[in-house]
Amino acid sequence: MFSNFIYFIIVLLIYTTYPISEDTNFTLYETVLFFFCLIIIFVSSTRIQFGRLEKRISKQDFYRLDHQFNTILTRQFIMASVLFALDVYALSLPSFCAGFPLFSAIPTLQALMFLLLFACHLAMVWAFAHRSYQKLYDIRISRRSYVLSNISFSVPVLLPWVFLSAITDIINVLPFDAPKRFLSTTEGEILYFLFFLFAVAVLGPVLIQKFWQCRPLDSGYERSRIEALCRKADMAYSDILRWPIFGGKMITAGVMGLVKNFRYILVTDALLTLLGPEEVDAVIAHEIGHIKKKHLLFYLFFFIGYMLVSYAVFDLIIYCVIYTESLYGFIPQTGINRSTVTSALFSLITLLIFLIYFRYIFGYFMRNFERQADAYVYTLFDSAMPLISTFEKIILTSGQDPDKPNWHHFSIAERIGYLRKCESDKQWITRQDRKIRISIAVYFAGIVLTGIIGYVVNFGETGRKLNTHFFEKIIQQEITQHPENAELYTLLGDVCYSSKNYKSAIAAYKKSLSLKPDNPQVLNNLAWLYATCELEIFRDPESALTLAMKAAELMEAAYILDTLAESYYVNGRFEEAVAAGERALGMAQKDHFHYEAQLKKFKDALGKKSGDSETEFFKKT
Repeated sequence: MFSNFIYFIIVLLIYTTYPISEDTNFTLYETVLFFFCLIIIFVSSTRIQFGRLEKRISKQDFYRLDHQFNTILTRQFIMASVLFALDVYALSLPSFCAGFPLFSAIPTLQALMFLLLFACHLAMVWAFAHRSYQKLYDIRISRRSYVLSNISFSVPVLLPWVFLSAITDIINVLPFDAPKRFLSTTEGEILYFLFFLFAVAVLGPVLIQKFWQCRPLDSGYERSRIEALCRKADMAYSDILRWPIFGGKMITAGVMGLVKNFRYILVTDALLTLLGPEEVDAVIAHEIGHIKKKHLLFYLFFFIGYMLVSYAVFDLIIYCVIYTESLYGFIPQTGINRSTVTSALFSLITLLIFLIYFRYIFGYFMRNFERQADAYVYTLFDSAMPLISTFEKIILTSGQDPDKPNWHHFSIAERIGYLRKCESDKQWITRQDRKIRISIAVYFAGIVLTGIIGYVVNFGETGRKLNTHFFEKIIQQEITQHPENAELYTLLGDVCYSSKNYKSAIAAYKKSLSLKPDNPQVLNNLAWLYATCELEIFRDPESALTLAMKAAELMEAAYILDTLAESYYVNGRFEEAVAAGERALGMAQKDHFHYEAQLKKFKDALGKKSGDSETEFFKKT
C-alpha cells in the first residue's frame, strides 16, 4: 500500500515540473482525440489482464497467483503514471487549461484537477482488480469499499502540498505586498516551507483520521488493555481509534502524531477479532516502539533531507540537461517542442533522484526502523513470541508469501527469523540499535555535505560562474535557432553585463539595436553601461547621452530618466542631471532610496560647480 504514496508523489512531480507554454505539440482537436484513445487503451489493457488472471485462480498455485496479481497492479500503476506523463508533456493538457481565469488565479485548482485525473486512472485499476482480489484472498468487500479504501489511504500524502500550495495562492491573490515579497526570496521560501512542514506534521493526524473516517474504540476490555499498555510504556496519546481500512478486514495497526495531543493509535476490527490479547499487546508494543524510538520525527527529517537534496542538485540537473543536448538534439527535429523535450528530461532526472532517495535511502531506514520497533516488544515483555504468532496468523489469513520482498518492510520470514534470534540472544537488539545509530550519523553527514555543495553551487562564486555560463549557452542555442530575434540579443547582453563581460555585452546590445533600433530598454541599458562602466576603456559619455536621450523620447519611465540623469552627470551637465533626476524620483514607484541618493549626488556636483564658479569670480574681481 505504501507504494501508492510513491505513485501520487511521482505524478505530482511530473505536473509541477511541467512549464506552461503557449506552444503545444498538437491542436485541441488532436489532443482530445489522443487523450480518449489513451484512456481506451489503458482501460482495455487493465480489463483484459485481470480477466485472464481471474480465470486462472482455481487452476494455479496461490503464491504464484498472488505474485501475478501484484505484478499486474504494479504494471498498471506504472502505466497510469506513464499515461499521466503523456497527458502532461506530449498532449500539453496543462497548457490548454491554463487559459481559464479561475485556474490562472488559483493554480492549485488546476493541479487538483490533474491529480484527480490520475486518481481516476488508479480507481479504474482497482475496480477491475476487485473480483480477482475477492476470489484470490477470499475477502468479502464491496467494489466501492475496495476502491475507496485504496484511494483514501493514499490521498493524505498529498494534503501537505495541497495546503501549502493553496495558502500560497491565497497570499498571491490578497492585496498585500509584504507576504509576496517575503515568499519571493530564497530565505522566505525555505522558512515558509519548514514552518508549514512542521505545522502539518503536528496537526496533520487530526485531518487524516477524519479523512479515513476513524471512530473512537468503544470502552471495554480491548480499550482498557491498550490504555494500560500505553501507561506502562509511559506513552501519551489523544485517542485510540478504529481504522476502517478495507472494511477493517486487514490485520494491522498504526500510530501517527509527533505531539501527544494529536497522536492517535489505530487498530482494525480484524486485529481485535483474530488476535489473542497477548498478540494485540505485542502489536501495540510495536507501534509504541515507533514513538519511543523517535521514528516519526526521523521520518520528518528525512523529508527535509530530500528537499535539501533536491535544492542542492536543482541547478546541476539543469546544467546536465543543457550541456548534454547533443545526445537528444535530434528529438526536436521530429516536431516535438524543444522546451517540452528539455523539461521532460528535467522531470525524468528529478524522478530518478526521488525514486533512488525514497526506494533505497528512505526505504533502508523504514525497514530497519520496523525491525527496531519489533525488538521494542522486549522492553515491555520478556518474550516476542506473541508477535511471532501474529506474523504467522497474517500469513495464514492473508495467504501472503512469507518470503515476499518489500521495499519498506523486511519480509515476514525475515522479521520472524530476527525475533527468533533475539529470543535466544538479546545482543541482536543491541546490534540493531547500534546499526541504526551509525546509519543515522552517516546519513546526517551526507546531508551536511550535500548542503555545503548546494550552497557552493547556488550562492558561491563557482555557482555564479556556472549560472552565467549556463544562461549564455541557452541564449546562444536560441540565437542559433532564431538569429533575427532582437530580444535574444538583449537577454545575452544582460547576462554578459551581469557577469562583467562588458565587451560581449556591448556587442550584444548593438546587435539587438541593429535589429530593433527603437527599443528603449536596450538603448537605456547600453547608455548605462557607457556611462557607469567600472572599466574606463568601455566608457563613452557622449554615446551614453545620445542613447539615453533617444530612450527617454521613446518611453518616459523612472529608470530611463535615471540613466538620462546619469548621462548628463558624466558629461558635466549637472543642472540637466538634477532636472532629470527630480523627474525620475517623482515617477518612481519603488527603490526611492536609490533615486534620492542619485539626486543628492547630482545636486552636490551642481553645488560644487557653483561654488567653484563663485570662487573664480571673486579671484578675478
